[in-house]
Amino acid sequence: MKAENKIDSILSNLEIDTLNEMQVAAQDTIINKENIVLLSPTGSGKTLAFLLPIVQLLDESVTKVQCLIVVPSRELALQIEQVWKKMQTKFKVNVCYGGHSIDTELKNLSNPPALLIGTPGRLTDHLERESFDTSFVKTLVLDEFDKSLQLGFQEEMSTIIDHLPNLQKRVLLSATSDVEIPDFVRIKSPVTLDYIEEVKNDALSLKLVLSPDKDKIESLFHLICSFDSEPALIFCNHREVTERISDLLNARGIQTGYYHGGMDQDGRERILIQFRNGSLNYLVTTDLAARGLDIPEMNHVIHYHLPSKESEFIHRNGRTARMHASGTAYIVQFKDDKMPDYIPDDLDILKVRTDKPLPNRPEYQTVYVSGGKKNKLNKGDIVGFFLQKGKLDKSDLGLIEVKDFISFVAVRVPAVKTLLANIRDEKMKGKKYKVEVARNVIKRVD
Repeated sequence: MKAENKIDSILSNLEIDTLNEMQVAAQDTIINKENIVLLSPTGSGKTLAFLLPIVQLLDESVTKVQCLIVVPSRELALQIEQVWKKMQTKFKVNVCYGGHSIDTELKNLSNPPALLIGTPGRLTDHLERESFDTSFVKTLVLDEFDKSLQLGFQEEMSTIIDHLPNLQKRVLLSATSDVEIPDFVRIKSPVTLDYIEEVKNDALSLKLVLSPDKDKIESLFHLICSFDSEPALIFCNHREVTERISDLLNARGIQTGYYHGGMDQDGRERILIQFRNGSLNYLVTTDLAARGLDIPEMNHVIHYHLPSKESEFIHRNGRTARMHASGTAYIVQFKDDKMPDYIPDDLDILKVRTDKPLPNRPEYQTVYVSGGKKNKLNKGDIVGFFLQKGKLDKSDLGLIEVKDFISFVAVRVPAVKTLLANIRDEKMKGKKYKVEVARNVIKRVD
């Protein structure tokens, strides 16, 4: 297939009409140059910007790993994998990250993917085990390399690069400019595509909410009530505060979850699934959710705390007003506190009404299924089972996510009891699976 036709087919699969200016420039540069640094804000489409040229660089006749993508978090790894699968290329992809079954990964790598995505620690583990042949890896992508450096992955990244003897192309991506590239990357005279300044977002509104109280929970509560039940992300600077704010909002009748790096992978993944599928509309989080996560477009981002660095403020705001959409970022500030220097002096002050009703409860509830891809279950199997045996209407189903050994289905709240009652003794594809309302499994890792 010609390159143009291949790209058109991929864009059709992704339901995208046209590429933006950054993506067009990145495609041409990545294909034709050896060392590339792409700087572009969160939400501008960087993932597709490097995946499209990679498709064209892969060789169908090679049955080994040809491209390695190193990312700072498992969430970003899974997001990139999801985009690749939606592209429907002929090339296999696998992901590896801490908290994922090493045996599953070893089995996947026994039939090597063309594209391997992983976090620095787990990729280093596989390289030390010699889990896959590195001699055919010609392209290395370091996505959000600034975040990997910030998290202290220098040694692991250096080890990974040392294990790639035949690299021909290095692609570094960041949503932050002015990041020094370490010597171990061995990138010489890179072509830099800097879209940080060009993509100033005129669609983003900034509003200041002044709290009369130092404990700003009352102002936060009324602000959320003013959103007419639309979802929101609430950013805090500390893990403990995310939990406290979430508990206080729940106690006042706003169904809220929290997300931070002190939770184990399973707990983090489950809460994100509920947020994605509409079972949870309000998420209190640290900067861990500022980038690299597959979560819906937000109309509302709230800064309950302001970060110390302007770059993190920008990343947080990148969760709203993305691409061609508009959105608002709210700063909830005690009236006597001093603003950081990076906040404009002329912010619009929003007078929040205090007579608004509580937000509506979520439209969906998440249902857990104890089987996934490795059990030969797919979305079609689950939809068929829920419609035929569960006696649901198709309109009762929302987002379905099928993992390796488990699955999660968004079901409209009024239909959940009927579904569970109807399928209690039923089998799916000849096997009995546990189907129940998903519970949050919150474990601390620190």
